[in-house]
Amino acid sequence: MAAAPRGRSQAADATRPAANGGAAPKRRRRARAGRAEPVDKRRVILDAAVRVFAQRGFHSCRVSDVADEAGVAYGLVYHYFGSKEEILDTLFVERWQLMLDAIEGIDKSDATAREKLALVASFIIDSYRHSPDVMKVIIVEVTRAAHSFGREHLEQISKAYDRIALIVEAASREGAFKPGIDARFAAMCFYGAIEQLLSGWIFGLLPRTDEEYERAKGLVVETICGGLEASEAPAHSGSGLLPQR
Repeated sequence: MAAAPRGRSQAADATRPAANGGAAPKRRRRARAGRAEPVDKRRVILDAAVRVFAQRGFHSCRVSDVADEAGVAYGLVYHYFGSKEEILDTLFVERWQLMLDAIEGIDKSDATAREKLALVASFIIDSYRHSPDVMKVIIVEVTRAAHSFGREHLEQISKAYDRIALIVEAASREGAFKPGIDARFAAMCFYGAIEQLLSGWIFGLLPRTDEEYERAKGLVVETICGGLEASEAPAHSGSGLLPQR
């Protein structure tokens, strides 16, 4: 139905006859107004799993615990996921891909290498600030699970190091970072420093305040970039994180 022209009085609209009588359009409008948006049960289950895994630990809970937290029938969880392991896999892949996409987008920008690394650090730290349970599950249950999920997702985890390494490599070629520093090693140090900060917050070793999050962003970038950035003075032999090849 076309909208009435502007300026037309409400009285004129009220007196205009409907194509199928006045009552039918009113009933349709009431039906639309009372119709709730469909609930994404798969998303509800994933969100519940995050809370359960973060609070109890992945290995200490059951699929029924996830179902109870989600407020759904036990069998509905298996309608969407074949196992508890598949739920965790899905959570990790979804969140990790968001980070990979963010790093790739940052690298395509015109920012300097230091600015790019600052943006990467900000993205990861803000991800924890806004979704601490998700990041706790990813770190504790996946990336540090060397004999289970971490090894299964090693290729995906390594992509983060590789994309950060591209930023370091480009800066080395341009002379902004010291030559002879292994880019992937530097990338692992950079990401490792951030992950250790997240662990400090997860285990309550560091204050969880907005001021501390912002301070940490600057400190981790200054610490890593301070060692990477080239100075006017020539570097002495053997400088850098790894010996020149």
